[in-house]
Amino acid sequence: MADSMTSPHVYPEGCVFNSLDDIAGKKITIMGLGLNGGGEACVRFFLKHGAFVTVTDMKTAEQLSPTLNKLNADCSIDKSRLTYILGQHRIEDFESADCVIKNPGVKYEGNKYLAVAKAIETDISIFLHFTKAPIIAVTGSKGKSSTVSAIHYGLQKAGFTSFLGGNITVSPLTFLEQTNEITPVVLELSSWQLRDLRGRKALKPKIAIITKTVPDHQNFYGSMKAYIADKRLIYADQTKTDYTILDADADGYLTECDQPKENCMCWGDDFATETKATVLRYSRKPFTKETEGSFQDTDASGRHGYVCLRGTTECVMDELAVPGTHNRINVLNAGLVMRLLGITASDTKRILESWGGIEHRLEFFHEWTNSSGAQIRFYNDSAATVPEAAVAAASSFAQLPSVILLTGGTDKQLDFNPLADYLCNQQKKNAGLDVMLLAGTGTDKLTSLLSEKETSFTPPYASLQDMLET
Repeated sequence: MADSMTSPHVYPEGCVFNSLDDIAGKKITIMGLGLNGGGEACVRFFLKHGAFVTVTDMKTAEQLSPTLNKLNADCSIDKSRLTYILGQHRIEDFESADCVIKNPGVKYEGNKYLAVAKAIETDISIFLHFTKAPIIAVTGSKGKSSTVSAIHYGLQKAGFTSFLGGNITVSPLTFLEQTNEITPVVLELSSWQLRDLRGRKALKPKIAIITKTVPDHQNFYGSMKAYIADKRLIYADQTKTDYTILDADADGYLTECDQPKENCMCWGDDFATETKATVLRYSRKPFTKETEGSFQDTDASGRHGYVCLRGTTECVMDELAVPGTHNRINVLNAGLVMRLLGITASDTKRILESWGGIEHRLEFFHEWTNSSGAQIRFYNDSAATVPEAAVAAASSFAQLPSVILLTGGTDKQLDFNPLADYLCNQQKKNAGLDVMLLAGTGTDKLTSLLSEKETSFTPPYASLQDMLET
């Protein structure tokens, strides 16, 4: 667990490289190859620009084989300048490097390897230093990936040459040299990626969005205050000509508010007092006072979405292809961005209606007719990694007569009461809700709560395969 009293590291302003040409001949140590593409993209980028690259990872070659196989099979890579140190880190690889490329999941504080590095960068910091593209940056606890995907889809369909990268498993180094002053770049930024930008003054988004903020990664941060401090970095270097888009619904600040709920601000209110940019708000209900931004209508579905800019209110959202009321606010934020970039309300509405969502976010992937002739639809929402996200996904199907929820996993020191309460209440309303669990440290906490609330569930299976074969 992170020590919440430890001050986060502040990096020097600027970049260790004066230009991309300056990379040639430099010794680069990449800390973490991984399996999600970020380390691989860094290897390709620095070899392309003439560096001598050492990749070091605590995982073994066998564990990293999917990534290693792709790199080894690529004949365009000059492997004579590439060295792998796997299954360990060596202090000399960090001491001798001109620059260490850091994995965002590794804390600087207390890390003996990073402590001896001459310079530390990340793929995000390198990209931001050298791109001239206008940046649309999104962070938050819930809805980041859906929001950036909908924005990117909308911009492309409207005729923009836009790019999507960041925490959504696409390194922006893969498209850095294709960007220019008129190619918008949509970046999903985790709190860890933002943390690695502290002090650099590299992130100056034209539009910054903070989606719904709830406790997450408390096993890393140790406190909500430390977690929020990193989220604040998304707007730290914006100016009054930029936009910060913030939540207007007062349900995200209660963890550190000891006053009655009606007296507590939401995180969006707090952020709005700090940013130097023009503040726009988003809400799941109509604004009660004159406010610019986006809001949903008052009926239960929140089906219609509106954007209010410069005193004019226009409908930008109606029917959507993706299920889930929680997805509508993410799509509505995309609509607000599209209007800010000059796309008409009618085009925005037409384009967003055709967006089909993203993988692992309430993604419909199979339909099966059982022996009784009933059709069963399967949705993958495996990216719902906090209890509140699981509640939001499950509530999308609350009106159906029969629902099977497969859930469980690793404990990130989060509060499982909201999920347990929801499942308990839903079972009282709907006898057709079955809860099936997969084993994990988080599942252990959930089963205890479900038992206390007399909510029925199937005991945890060791794996999804075991569950399906039962």
